[in-house]
Amino acid sequence: MKFDAMLEVCAADMLNISKIARHAEEMGYAGIWTAETKHNPLFQLLLAAEHTQRVALGTAILVAFPRSPMVTAQAAWDLQAVSNGRFMLGLGTQVKPHIERRFATAWDKPVARLRDYILSLRAIWHNFQNGGRMYYAGEFYKFSLMTPFFNPGPIAQPQIPIYIAGVNEGLAQLAGELCDGFHVHPAHTVKYVQEFVKPQIAIGAAKAGRDPAAVSLTSGCFIITGKDSTAMDKTRAWAREQLSFYLSTPSYRIVLEIHGWEDIGAQLSALASRQQWGDMATLISDDILNAFAIEAPPDKLGKALRQRYEGVLDRVSSYIPFVPSDVDDMWRDVITEMHQ
Repeated sequence: MKFDAMLEVCAADMLNISKIARHAEEMGYAGIWTAETKHNPLFQLLLAAEHTQRVALGTAILVAFPRSPMVTAQAAWDLQAVSNGRFMLGLGTQVKPHIERRFATAWDKPVARLRDYILSLRAIWHNFQNGGRMYYAGEFYKFSLMTPFFNPGPIAQPQIPIYIAGVNEGLAQLAGELCDGFHVHPAHTVKYVQEFVKPQIAIGAAKAGRDPAAVSLTSGCFIITGKDSTAMDKTRAWAREQLSFYLSTPSYRIVLEIHGWEDIGAQLSALASRQQWGDMATLISDDILNAFAIEAPPDKLGKALRQRYEGVLDRVSSYIPFVPSDVDDMWRDVITEMHQ
């Protein structure tokens, strides 16, 4: 199992990405992930690639549909070249309101569209590497023009791993059919991964005659820890609030249903619709919190992570973004324990 770092910075700190990434690599993290939230994750990874040598670099996630596959293919190709083959392209669909109202692009059959997107990416990369006629025609995307002037040409390691993120069966099956990895949502439980995600990936893999074990599972994890009870209480309260926000989303209801907690999801959704944000965390009971989050003191955290995720996930990271701090020694111990 590999333990990764999640990076998230504000614009003012963007130039510190190189230092943060280099520090993460020196600490022993196996990979670095960036997400498309407030800033472009590709820009952050480009800086990280320039200043690291070993650590894997990936997007968790890059929003696919607002970008033409050609735009994404070119950016991924460049990052793969600059990083000497360390790049992992993680794609996500986002949700309909964001695609239509924030990005002003089309939302139509997202699973089928993402499938077409992935196939077109691989066709484009094949053309970059091998030349010849560019032709791909799918349900949503068609590419039939590429001249030598615009073709970036071959690179040393052209096989770029594609991960996708999802919660429900459609995207999990698509990962099994076509992808190298699957980003399990941070609001997950082991029961959900074992009884829902893995069987759905296996269904998709069977359709394509693939081994489901070829799909690497990765996720950020809610971690409750701290140097004393006050710090633990603060982190616990934060975890309740963040989980209540995620679990109020109807499309995430499947995770609660697996445990028989669907009524909690309905209550959370009702509170969210009334913007009663302060009341939502009270619905996250200790049993729910313990299913979704790992709680352990610093000296036992690595062991707790291994016990929960060994044989469940292939790559694990903390949901809280990594920044160099006075708890680096704790994370070094976790890294050592996880990579044994």
